[in-house]
Amino acid sequence: MELILNGHKAHAVTGGVTLEADAPTLILIHGAGMDSTVWQMQSRYMAHRGVRVLAVDLPGHGQSDGDVISSVEAMADWTIAFMDAAGCRTVSVAGHSMGSLVALEVASRAPERMRNIALLGCAAEMPVHPDLIQAAQDGGKLAPGLITDWGFGNISHTGGHIHPGLWAMGAAEQLLRGAKPGALVSDLIACNAYKNALNAAANITGNTHIISADEDKMTPPKNARPLSDAIETCEMTVFSKTGHMMMLERPREVAKMLLEAGR
Repeated sequence: MELILNGHKAHAVTGGVTLEADAPTLILIHGAGMDSTVWQMQSRYMAHRGVRVLAVDLPGHGQSDGDVISSVEAMADWTIAFMDAAGCRTVSVAGHSMGSLVALEVASRAPERMRNIALLGCAAEMPVHPDLIQAAQDGGKLAPGLITDWGFGNISHTGGHIHPGLWAMGAAEQLLRGAKPGALVSDLIACNAYKNALNAAANITGNTHIISADEDKMTPPKNARPLSDAIETCEMTVFSKTGHMMMLERPREVAKMLLEAGR
């Protein structure tokens, strides 16, 4: 799907199925330096089961045009504007990593429009080390390599993906390397600066599912639990032997959980 939003092309992946606007709708929001392709295994699964999937490319990412947005709050405003342009009245929303912070803000700012919320790889705060920000500013292979190394669990470091021939770590690193200039560093700075997660969580009224992982070095489960405590109706799942990139490492399980959230 492509829309014109604020004078720029806004792109979203639909999972290969175009459903009517009144179908149950799930907005998917990617993490820092990434795009909608991180949801490809889940988007097709859900779209073929009656959920209207809209996996967005935030501005300056993937196939969406425009300048990269420099704050989580402004990304949330853009997402709500995208919902309006796509004819979405009530939706479910899910986000990964930076996208989980955006999803939190969206659910907090438009609670009357939310059905269910899923937060993957989330935390009450997402501090980013200055050396990683500098590496992303410098460009090159270092920052994507570091994020990929930290982002995957132990099994993914040696292969063993359920889809034969898919090297998940290599694919993720190439995606980060291919980000548009300035996108990764801007996203990392936005994550580091965002401090409103607990306030946003307290405003959420929709059913919420936090999906975490025991080998997540970036947003470990202990850092997500304050959010779980702050949200009125929330359950939390912690995958074992899984890292931060759970939608790539555990695609089937995540797809089934998102299908439940999307319906």
